[in-house]
Amino acid sequence: MAVGSVRHYFEGQADLMIFAMRYFAERAGRRIRDAAAALRTPDPDAPPAEHAAALEGLLAEILPLDDRRREEAEVWLAFTTAARTRPDLRPYARELYDETAAMLDALLAAADRLGALRPGLDLRAERIHLNALLDGLTVHAVLQPDRMGPADLADALRRHLTTLTAVPPAGPPLR
Repeated sequence: MAVGSVRHYFEGQADLMIFAMRYFAERAGRRIRDAAAALRTPDPDAPPAEHAAALEGLLAEILPLDDRRREEAEVWLAFTTAARTRPDLRPYARELYDETAAMLDALLAAADRLGALRPGLDLRAERIHLNALLDGLTVHAVLQPDRMGPADLADALRRHLTTLTAVPPAGPPLR
């Protein structure tokens, strides 16, 4: 695509970057909302391990485990890095961070209500830790894909969740 044809739709590079980030964030958000049905309308007879597995599956949607999620992660990393030095992007980077934090808060609260988490956890502290873990894994996977592949990401997530959950997630590890 010629650069000139894009100029008809965007006033500048910042507008283009904001559009791309919103597009990919909405795409990921839709996928996560669809997957969240298991925690929104849980089976009351399901064991906690199934709820823990649902939490694991939702969190895995954030990690670059396949080409689609890798593309989202690459755009996220480029955008958040650019926002460090571009004041016009900072409000959108903060908004994205706040939306992710709110989503993680809601997921942890739902998992806690369902008995999937160990009793007595400080959910705010666990959200901060989980957010840092997901961001760190994503950065490593984008910057060092030959060293941090999907199996490594899924294993790290599952290992962390075993420190939070009352029982390990049911089912095979995510890939």
